Amino acid sequence: MSRLSSVSSATRTPRPNAGTKGVARPEREAQIVEAGCRLFGERGYIGTSVADVAESAGISKPLIYNYFGSKDGLHVACVQHASGVLVSEIERTAASGTIGFARAAVTLDGMFRLLEPRPWLWRVVFDATAPREGEAQAWLAEHERRIIDFGREGVAELMHLSGNHDDLDIDAMRAAWESIFRSLVNWWLDHPGDSPEEMTQRCLRIFTTVFGELDLAGTALG
Repeated sequence: MSRLSSVSSATRTPRPNAGTKGVARPEREAQIVEAGCRLFGERGYIGTSVADVAESAGISKPLIYNYFGSKDGLHVACVQHASGVLVSEIERTAASGTIGFARAAVTLDGMFRLLEPRPWLWRVVFDATAPREGEAQAWLAEHERRIIDFGREGVAELMHLSGNHDDLDIDAMRAAWESIFRSLVNWWLDHPGDSPEEMTQRCLRIFTTVFGELDLAGTALG
């Protein structure tokens, strides 16, 4: 029961940042979002209920409705959090100064290491059971545009190194790289026996087999 429930609304108005059982509201919301991300990621939108999230977070269903309004409102908050974490990692590796295949290797390695303790973050963003319309999808579309921009930048650098400056070639290669990137992450999540380090080395072996010897001199992984 909330500490505020025992206080008459006539004598005290709940503070906007008040939480429950001595926990500040921002901290409690973060706890609920973390539990929601894990369940939405593991079970999908369709397979997850507000009751499931409440039980996992150790709080009541009414509190979730009070904070987020509905299951969709909670899902939006989870999508915003998960996509923000993934995009921040891509931004970090994009700013690493690496180019060509070295940048591809650093980006994949960073994503594997980020997801190892919380693989469900990826599943939340790429959940096939989630609603196709609404605020969550609008948020994802905006983040996808940012990811595409980073992908295009990296692919353009790689193509330019080979002397190819054709914009359509670059765009086609960007689409191919995006598919490869997502497929490799999905494959790794479906094969949890590989550590991030082992999966990065697997990717490098695949790239070497397909493209020949790679120039990764000075590339810091991990």
